[in-house]
Amino acid sequence: MPPKPAGADHHSEFNVDRRKFIASLSALGIGLAASKAEAAAGMINKVTGFNERNIKMAKYELTVLPYQYDSLEPFIDKMTMEIHHSRHHQAYVNNLNNAIAGTEMEGLSMHDLLANISKYPAAVRNNGGGHYNHDLFWKIMKPAGGGAPQGALADAINAAFDSFDNFKEKLSNAAMTRFGSGWAWLVVSGGKLVVSSTPNQDNPLMDVADVKGTPILGIDVWEHAYYLKYQNKRNEYVANWFNTINWDEVSKRFTESK
Repeated sequence: MPPKPAGADHHSEFNVDRRKFIASLSALGIGLAASKAEAAAGMINKVTGFNERNIKMAKYELTVLPYQYDSLEPFIDKMTMEIHHSRHHQAYVNNLNNAIAGTEMEGLSMHDLLANISKYPAAVRNNGGGHYNHDLFWKIMKPAGGGAPQGALADAINAAFDSFDNFKEKLSNAAMTRFGSGWAWLVVSGGKLVVSSTPNQDNPLMDVADVKGTPILGIDVWEHAYYLKYQNKRNEYVANWFNTINWDEVSKRFTESK
């Protein structure tokens, strides 16, 4: 027989040991995988200084939509909803958390923050308002919405504006005449319903608002809310937006405001 190549016995022994090693890994299964994961995590933690006990969740988080991005079509298109929610609103949340981090403002509720907004930096006013306003905006819309309110809210609208049609006209006019970017609101103020508008991301909860109170409905008239579909036709956007209103949610907010 020809002589064994140099190192043949060594390779043979290695192959046997290797097979035994692989078999042992199979036998250990998930337990070994878990151990390796824990060891790897421990190594990463030593390198980065990461400690689970040091994790602090951001105070404010992006609102989860109660419907899909395309659910409000044809009145608000999918792409506008996706960009508006995942980019614009997310930016307000991120910027707000950064602005209040490590300050006394972290300990305040959103209502207390907005009620004293004149005391705080512009970044808090802009982004705090942006987060609050959009959180309300998403929730007072729904697929197959629109129509007219019922019950106590309907009675209050009729009492304040003589009719639902007059209310629609007044809110639409507030939205159309808001110069530049801003919002139009239905507000409970002094126990009564009033329509108002605010610039930028201000709202009626703020101590800087001309009309102060609790907003129960708001329409966003920033161009990013409608420009992809309607371009400069804000009037068409406003008219179609009434078909998205979730009157059940608005009625709930009306009841809670009292």
